[in-house]
This record gives sequence, C-alpha cells and structure tokens, in this order.
Amino acid sequence: MARPPARPPARPATPSQTGLAPGCSHPEHHAHGAEAFVAAVEQACRQRGLNLTPIRAEALRHIAAAGKPIKAYDLLERMRGGPGASAPPTVYRALDFLLEHGFIHRLVSVNAFLACHHPAEGHVVPILICRLCESADELEDEGVPGALDALARGRGFRPEASYVEVVGTCARCAAGDKG
Repeated sequence: MARPPARPPARPATPSQTGLAPGCSHPEHHAHGAEAFVAAVEQACRQRGLNLTPIRAEALRHIAAAGKPIKAYDLLERMRGGPGASAPPTVYRALDFLLEHGFIHRLVSVNAFLACHHPAEGHVVPILICRLCESADELEDEGVPGALDALARGRGFRPEASYVEVVGTCARCAAGDKG
C-alpha cells in the first residue's frame, strides 16, 4: 500500500527534533515529531480498519517522543497516571499491538522499543544501536534482511521473524571517544 509523502517541516528539523539520523535518505517519507508520528499511525489504522485506542496512542506518543529506544518499564513509568495505563499488562498489550502492525520495532539486543521511520509500512531493516549514547538508527536498506530471508528460504527454512541489529559506537560518540 503506497503512502503519500508527508510534508517536510517549514524549516529543516535537526536529528534530535525528528529522531532521525543525519544521513536519513528519505525524510519526506517520515513523520517528524511525536504528534505527527501518532497522526500518521492513526491514518494507517483507519486505512487498515485497526483500532488505535487512547492507551495505544499514548504508548506510541511516548515511544516516538523518547528519541531513542525505550524499555517497557520506562514506558510504564512515563504512562503512570494516564487513563487505564497503570498496570503492566495494559502497556504490554499496547506494545504487542504496535509491534504486530509494524508501527514500532523491538530491539532484541537491548530489550527496548523504537518508533518505526515508516509507520504506514511494515518492514524489517537493519538498525544500528550505539552502546554509549543508546541512540538507534533505522537504516533505509531492506537488502540485508532480504538477503537473509532468501538464504533461509533457499535452505527450506521458513522465517517467522527477523531482527537485524548492529551494536557498536555511533559516529558522534566515536568522534568524542579518545581511545
């Protein structure tokens, strides 16, 4: 399902404002800011006949606003006091829904969640995770996961899930790293 490109902001946003890496190759396809991200997911839910409940939208908003991967317990803490979100099972059900429909990524290596750059399209892409600043950069290249899928299927294996994560040091942290 093709999604029309989002309008870019009036003035260029910085990576910290958008949650996008400086080398983002298609910023016009991304929702800029937490509220725009939630609006893009709301639209995708309407198109797919899905129910984005207030609790799911609140969880999504906090994940998008975090600007980096967020752990479930940190999300739960941020959602305390919200409508019906005080119980961990409620938050986990919201996360399950958001994952199932491709609105967020689960980062297995750091046990955290990240808003997907393309909320209207489910996909698997490599994600670079900095062990120092805990940032995550969703690469816009489906070649690696596609190659892994083809290799697995070539051996008669039926993939059900794929996570392509590279943990290391981002360029910003490496530039400040003296050793």
